[in-house]
Amino acid sequence: MRGYFAVGAEGISKQMNLGNLMRSAHAFGASFFFTVDADKRIRKAPASDTSKSTGHLPLFHWPSIAEMDLPQGCQLVGVELTEEAVDLPSFMHPLQAAYILGPERGSLSPELQAACQHIIKIPTKFCLNIAIAGAIVLYDRHRVHGQYAERPLTAGGPKAPRPAHKHGGPIMRTGRKIPGQTG
Repeated sequence: MRGYFAVGAEGISKQMNLGNLMRSAHAFGASFFFTVDADKRIRKAPASDTSKSTGHLPLFHWPSIAEMDLPQGCQLVGVELTEEAVDLPSFMHPLQAAYILGPERGSLSPELQAACQHIIKIPTKFCLNIAIAGAIVLYDRHRVHGQYAERPLTAGGPKAPRPAHKHGGPIMRTGRKIPGQTG
């Protein structure tokens, strides 16, 4: 899969939810995990993170939105149940993205929503648990960017195999010499 992504939470206060969200981020191949304005008691991976994700991906705790330090070109994608949000099944995930979810029993702050390049929603009747919502968004990203075979029109699995990856040739800059090649 091309690109990278990160997962984060604003104002999270429940260790079990943090651990479950971190485990899902690790399972789907996140590059890092972060919190913004998290409860002071959450400073390490909780026991519910049974994959021990912090041994495999960095965990950043940023005290405020102003102190967030995302990589250049990374698009912040808020996950929030609002009227203006794009339905997840209709959303094309950026190649470089940081997904942020709101706190338990709350929403992403207006300041954080304003900082997002995209706001998406899972089309449900009401809000889901933060860890469940995160897993659904990451599954959708994986489905969109994973280069799977097309879904059939009828029930069941695909009739055609997954398309083979096509490797492109080298991209040359004008006048650049490639070691080991003549001419």
